[in-house]
Amino acid sequence: MSAEELMGVTKRRVRGGDGRLCDEFSPGYYGVCTVGGMLSAGTSHLAITPLDVLKVNMQVNPMKYHGISSGLSILWKEQGPLSLWRGWSGKFFGYGVQGGCKFGLYEYFKKFYSGSLADHNRSLLFFISSASAQVFADIALCPFEAVKVRVQTQPCFAKGLADGFPKLYAAEGVKGFYKGLLPLWGRNLPFSMVMFSTFEHCVDLAYSDLLGKRKEDCTRAQQLGVTCLAGYAAGACSTIVSNPADNVVSALYNKKSDSILQAVRNIGFAKLFTRSLPVRIMLVGPVITSQWFLYDSIKLICGLPTSGGNIRHVEEASSSSAKDGYFMPKTCSRFQLRPSVHLLTCI
Repeated sequence: MSAEELMGVTKRRVRGGDGRLCDEFSPGYYGVCTVGGMLSAGTSHLAITPLDVLKVNMQVNPMKYHGISSGLSILWKEQGPLSLWRGWSGKFFGYGVQGGCKFGLYEYFKKFYSGSLADHNRSLLFFISSASAQVFADIALCPFEAVKVRVQTQPCFAKGLADGFPKLYAAEGVKGFYKGLLPLWGRNLPFSMVMFSTFEHCVDLAYSDLLGKRKEDCTRAQQLGVTCLAGYAAGACSTIVSNPADNVVSALYNKKSDSILQAVRNIGFAKLFTRSLPVRIMLVGPVITSQWFLYDSIKLICGLPTSGGNIRHVEEASSSSAKDGYFMPKTCSRFQLRPSVHLLTCI
């Protein structure tokens, strides 16, 4: 069998004739993941803008905004109902861009690192892949976050991104957009690492112990149910880990502190973990759940498998591969074709 024929046979098996928009791990696949990440992250963050406004104000002025219900009431009475939606454009576009980079690059890096980390613990693969993706995602998010936090806590600063970007650039230059990049990495890197790893392990646990069957044997509703369950668990765990850095980011952006060390001293070590934590858990749990739900829904619409767990058609490809004279271990959950050597290798 020629290399061209082998590629064609393998491609048909991967697609499985189920109407997929694209093949897994193809440029089109990463494009779907990127668009899905943008839409899911942007819309989910937009929906909880009022709680985000409250969270940032609780971090910057904890004496005034000391509770969820009282804080929302104060914002409503003093600044009007529209104040609860201040910074919506930064939430939608900023976290949309971040989500596209985070989800799209995570899929790419997970495949990229899988060859060199094949013999290591799976958690290491999830940690490194998510951290690599988050580095680039936060570089894209940082300018939007810088404007958003100021808009939410300084009513006279700007109305949104359109007037906030030029005003911040005129006042502080390019440096002003990336002042909080290090603490943003400090918040989002552990958040992303814990989130993706927890999600992946929860999906495996749900299929193996709760449902007791493979993902490809479950209905779409069951698969999305597993996605939501794993998504909420991932969001709750990652929120606790990232809370200290989130408080530092808000302090730096609002000039409550001039450095990270000063922010830690001003807030207090214990309060780094507790300040605004309830509202963040209330925020992040549903947000991460909705992100994964929308993200996997988009993948299903495109004929692709949901995230985590075993990919469909692996066993079919494995048994068919053996008949055609090349081998793929049955324990592999993902695979790629290397046409130069005509082998299917685990990734």
